[in-house]
Amino acid sequence: MKPSSLLSAFAALATAVTAQDFDDERDTTSTPSGRIAPVYFQPITSSSPPVLLAKLNYHSPSTAATADSEEPSSSVLSYEPPEFEPETKLVRVGVYDPASNRWVSSASVVSVENFGQGYQPHFVLNVDEKGEEPIGVVVRGVRVDAGQTRNFGPKVVVVGMERGKQPGLGKPVVLSAGGKKVETEERSFLQKYWWAILLGAVLLLGGGGEGK
Repeated sequence: MKPSSLLSAFAALATAVTAQDFDDERDTTSTPSGRIAPVYFQPITSSSPPVLLAKLNYHSPSTAATADSEEPSSSVLSYEPPEFEPETKLVRVGVYDPASNRWVSSASVVSVENFGQGYQPHFVLNVDEKGEEPIGVVVRGVRVDAGQTRNFGPKVVVVGMERGKQPGLGKPVVLSAGGKKVETEERSFLQKYWWAILLGAVLLLGGGGEGK
């Protein structure tokens, strides 16, 4: 084999190995499926911009489970333990869009004690009826058991909005000119069924005339 051919073969092998390594690295660092809700916090007494607290990964109902796979679960992609000034007692928490500088969900007000040492944050993410857009976020601190060795860290639960039951409406209330309820008079038997009595009389008279 010529030296040039041998060199070309080694180059092709090196290229193939490099491509395989790139594919493996790309697979392990691929972005998670579903939607991501960036959760921010801001002290209610501060005018500074909100600060990123966590990124929540959740799935809409359209991401249905197949026969060979389980339904994807929601998870906390990242969490940054917040630091507060000594005078900070309450913070607002919600989904925030730094590009437009506005809250894109309702913000809840929580105590900074929920983020204290010995507590792990539990997020509750409310989404719309389609399970796509975030409606609001609530976070509370759950005390960590000293003997707990598993499931340690922040958690998230996604709650979808559902249409509530419609109230059963009764008859409309009629008010008089003075604003008082007008009582409906109960009709007598004759007032209710006069038409049936009249019809029976006509049939009776008609039948008697034919028999003569």
